[in-house]
Amino acid sequence: MNRVTPAIVILGQNSLPIAKTISAVFPGSQIYGLVDRTSDTDINFSNFGETLRELFATETPIIAICAAGIIIRTLAPLLSNKRAEPPVLAVAEDGSAVVPLLGGLHGVNDLAREIAAALGVQPAITTTGDIRFRTALLSPPQGYYLANPEDAKTFISNLLAGAKVKLEGAANWLSESNLPLAQPAPTGAAPTERIAPEAKLTICVTEKAIVPTTDCLVYHPQIITFALTNLSNIEPEIAVSLVQKVLKNAGLAAASIAGFFALKNEMGNPTLEAISQFFKVPVRFFNLSELVEFDSAKLTEHNPDLDLTAAKIALSAAGANSQLIGYDRTNAFSCAIALAAKPIDVSAIGISRGKLAIVGTGPGGAPWMSPEVKQILREATDWVGYKFYLDLAGTRREGQNRHDSDNREEIDRARFALDLAASGKSVAVVSSGDPGIFAMAAAVFEAIDSDGKPEWQGIDLRVAPGISAMQAAAAAIGAPLGHDFCVISLSDILKPWEVIEQRISAAAKADLVMAFYNPISKQRIWQLGRAIEILLQTRDAKTPVVLGRNLGRPGQSVRVCTLGEFQPEDADMRTLVIVGSSQTRIIPRKYGDVWVYTPRRYDLSL
Repeated sequence: MNRVTPAIVILGQNSLPIAKTISAVFPGSQIYGLVDRTSDTDINFSNFGETLRELFATETPIIAICAAGIIIRTLAPLLSNKRAEPPVLAVAEDGSAVVPLLGGLHGVNDLAREIAAALGVQPAITTTGDIRFRTALLSPPQGYYLANPEDAKTFISNLLAGAKVKLEGAANWLSESNLPLAQPAPTGAAPTERIAPEAKLTICVTEKAIVPTTDCLVYHPQIITFALTNLSNIEPEIAVSLVQKVLKNAGLAAASIAGFFALKNEMGNPTLEAISQFFKVPVRFFNLSELVEFDSAKLTEHNPDLDLTAAKIALSAAGANSQLIGYDRTNAFSCAIALAAKPIDVSAIGISRGKLAIVGTGPGGAPWMSPEVKQILREATDWVGYKFYLDLAGTRREGQNRHDSDNREEIDRARFALDLAASGKSVAVVSSGDPGIFAMAAAVFEAIDSDGKPEWQGIDLRVAPGISAMQAAAAAIGAPLGHDFCVISLSDILKPWEVIEQRISAAAKADLVMAFYNPISKQRIWQLGRAIEILLQTRDAKTPVVLGRNLGRPGQSVRVCTLGEFQPEDADMRTLVIVGSSQTRIIPRKYGDVWVYTPRRYDLSL
């Protein structure tokens, strides 16, 4: 079953061997290491508190190899709802202790046992019910849902006080536990000959929609596959209410739905998305050719109104020994419901809706990335981009694929990423800076616009902004972009130089601050000199010029000169050039440096 992979947090290099041992237990997990104190980690961080709180807020399980007190003090301000707490554990630096701290309702004790087994120690589990019964009734394993958690505390207290419990339905994790299960009397025995007291409590495992009581815990196994076909374009609320009606008529619990299933040509359908979000259950997709063949005549013999395609989808998803238990046709869709023999791993069935996120890493490494970008990179199955930019994105976790390409292959790279996403992958197209500024976002939309592949229409596509080079350069020297400005690329690979000259001239006459991208390269050595000539026709030679090079990277430099002093050889492909307006000012600093800013007010007398 799927679960969120944990983050393993270390504060010193001595903890790395233990971290790697733990990481091997959880494929896809990442090791977070404190900058300057650790090396060879997946992700570096500089602020322990901010990092831990960010992971906690995104419900990422946390395994911190440090003192428990540090974790408690760090997360204490966030503790308000135990039902929303991810698992949090403290592990001793030498691996001698594994202490579950938070997340009792999300399997922290099971996590502790797995870690302890890998380290060869006993976990420090203190939950009485968990210790005595060897199972956690409040946090059932993946594939099961507790319908009445509000009754569980009293229920467990009664068990601890000696009450017996009767198990209705089948679940190995319950039948193989140490729960005080009542034993039935021998066949034909009188009531006085029972070998155990009669059970006052009940645990019921069922896909049926039954009403729980205080003395009966109800667990719904996720064994229902719900197939949808012939979807119409209707309001999301109507679609959800129709699904609820179908479930009610069949007497089924929504919590037992393992997944919704449809054909790939429905990928991205808003109706499906609305149903999935409401029921908090994933949608998976099949090709028609992937469906398992069944005896159609037998299926329709007693069900003449059955949509065969929906039935085949539901039964294919449910797997061997499954059975069709319901179907319906509405004006909005056709559906079929199948019951699997046991809880199913939805992630192994069909494909998910493909995702494509075009991200900007900022001009440098991890410190320049937004939390959104970090999360996208962490969750993506595939990274696509120019090699240098992928290097800036950091270390991939185990199982992630990296696809490098040349910097001049933007459209081909976009097509490749779109095809990858259409196959069900979660793809991150990596740009430096902001992806929407002379970068890959425009290339992706250009590919969609020109090729128009139908399979791309269903992709979940989004752009995650980053800090642009011009913002980084401006921030490093003050606020030269404090008033109206424009941005121009001096690369004439994709547009005529005549157009570039016209724009430089127009921006200069309009007295806009200008940020120049791609000022010079090995192949383009004269364009920057010509741009300077055009600027000097209308702009004072004393105009401040900011040259930001390798921003956010090793060897960063930011220097200031005047337009009259500025020479083409002062810049290279890794330089961002900002040319001030008539209003831009230089402020000398005490020890020889300067600030540069452009006032927010425009003084016509200057």
